Amino acid sequence: MSLPGHPSSGGRVRRLPPPVLAVAAVVALLALPVAPDDGGGAHPADALSALAVLYCALRLVRDRRRPLSRTAAVVLGLPVLGLAVAAAGAVSPGAGLSGLSGLSGLSGLSGLGRYLQVFVLVPAAVLLLVRDRADVRLLTWSTVGLAVWQGAVGVHQYVTGSGASYRGEPIRAVGTFGPQDVMGMATVVSLGLVCAVGLALGRAPARQRLLAAGCALALLLPLALSFSRGAWIATAVTCAVQLLLAGVRRALAVGAAVVAAAVVLVGGFGAGTALLQERVGSITQVADAPDQSVTDRYTMWAAAAGMWRERPLTGVGLKGFPEHRDAHASLALSSGSETDGAGAGYHRQPLLSPHNMYLLVLAEQGLIGLLALAGSWLALLVLGLRRLRAARRARGAVPDCAFVACGLLVWQLTDFAYADIGGPSTVLTAVCFGLAAWWALGSTAQGVPGR
Repeated sequence: MSLPGHPSSGGRVRRLPPPVLAVAAVVALLALPVAPDDGGGAHPADALSALAVLYCALRLVRDRRRPLSRTAAVVLGLPVLGLAVAAAGAVSPGAGLSGLSGLSGLSGLSGLGRYLQVFVLVPAAVLLLVRDRADVRLLTWSTVGLAVWQGAVGVHQYVTGSGASYRGEPIRAVGTFGPQDVMGMATVVSLGLVCAVGLALGRAPARQRLLAAGCALALLLPLALSFSRGAWIATAVTCAVQLLLAGVRRALAVGAAVVAAAVVLVGGFGAGTALLQERVGSITQVADAPDQSVTDRYTMWAAAAGMWRERPLTGVGLKGFPEHRDAHASLALSSGSETDGAGAGYHRQPLLSPHNMYLLVLAEQGLIGLLALAGSWLALLVLGLRRLRAARRARGAVPDCAFVACGLLVWQLTDFAYADIGGPSTVLTAVCFGLAAWWALGSTAQGVPGR
């Protein structure tokens, strides 16, 4: 009797599916539409991410091997320190721990469970389930494919006037995420574009690099039609960093091609509508003449800073921002944001977070939580860039997985200045941190990433 994966008596080899397919399935499920007015319930991808973590744990028990190196365990486990302190100081135990049920797909994802899912458990599972560059490319192309699908849905919404409401017109591209998560499609498309740029800059066959470059150019249109200023800024910064890491000459050449494509998309295909031009122009007017959304954001940022000054070390506790918001916000804060269109009815959403991950952590977890969480991210970035430089010195070229991993991490850290976690697309954030961890920590966990 032969074991799976070993030669049988007939000389045949029975191959098991690669473990990374569990993570790829999580990415694929994000293509499913979100039910209108579902109240922010858990997405099927969230439930599957919990199963992927369980599957990873069962593999570790079966193989009887050490799951993570000491360095990987410290870097990925560092956020738990701040989370434990903040959960203990939550407004109520139910608020701080309510996310634990959400991890099983039984209720909304929030609190301690959500943070553990996004920044600890899923990234660790990705790190352990990804074996080599082939697995990374599978996840990378899965993300690009998801972005192309969501982008195509978004462009169709804009063209047919069936998108979310923006300035009174149903033209905002939101993909299958609906108006209740207007940032969902922008996040997916941006991450897919970053992945495509990373693949195009790597050492894959020319045909694959051309396909990746074509996907990156095509994703510029739905990204523009998302009307998300934060996603635009994060994507521009990340792509510039990726190009500079690839070399100044390549950066100039690719930059010229992107500018030419943008001119064609905006001018030739009519993507440069007055609303889009106004949105682009508003990026430079956030200080002089901010609109109400920017005013609300500034007001909530000030409120988060006020909460931190009140309890600088431990913060007001997980899920404590909504409870303390009114006590620290000025009268300039509106009563909520309005959503409509894309198959859902009119709804007024309360402003429950400052839309800045760093300030949210600072307000709810204090300096202890911010230093622990941001310290983990900074360690991943430093180790990832160091390994990228070492790969260039050893081989004379940088593998595509390095551009992808470092790019995804740079995008997340930049976008966190304008957004925080929330919505179905957050599970993709967890996968991105896992890919960054594989590149930065993989050689100390289960094999050299450069293989």
